[in-house]
Amino acid sequence: MPELDEFDRKILKVLRKDGRITFTDLAQHVGLSKTPCQQRVKRLCESGVIVAFRAIVDPQKIGLDHVAFVEVKLSDTREAALNEFNVAVRRIAEVEECHMIASSFDYLLKVRTADIRKYRTVLGERISALPYVASTSTYVAMETVRESAR
Repeated sequence: MPELDEFDRKILKVLRKDGRITFTDLAQHVGLSKTPCQQRVKRLCESGVIVAFRAIVDPQKIGLDHVAFVEVKLSDTREAALNEFNVAVRRIAEVEECHMIASSFDYLLKVRTADIRKYRTVLGERISALPYVASTSTYVAMETVRESAR
């Protein structure tokens, strides 16, 4: 893991708020000149600290209003089974997030679809068909109060 100094942390803080900021403005915000600022961003990208730059889209404006959280319990939790599940769940586009959980269930998924009908299809045909899925429980979000774009 790379050592991050005060300037690196300031750069990351600014970029997390505005990934499209110019290097001139970024340098001004963090107290560096443009060239050293560019070099630091390049190093942060090359070291894997900065993973990607992307557009954050409002899901409601593209018709993806339905959010469900799904508890998934597996029938087998040996390493090979977990790895197989992990690979397969990454292939489901509607699964925005997947977390292994220390609880009475094994995984928590965040699933975003257009509506409840589409969600039922994703759950019944894709999630339930994942390797080693023994059971699922769904919680439908009624309102998103705060959501991080990461």
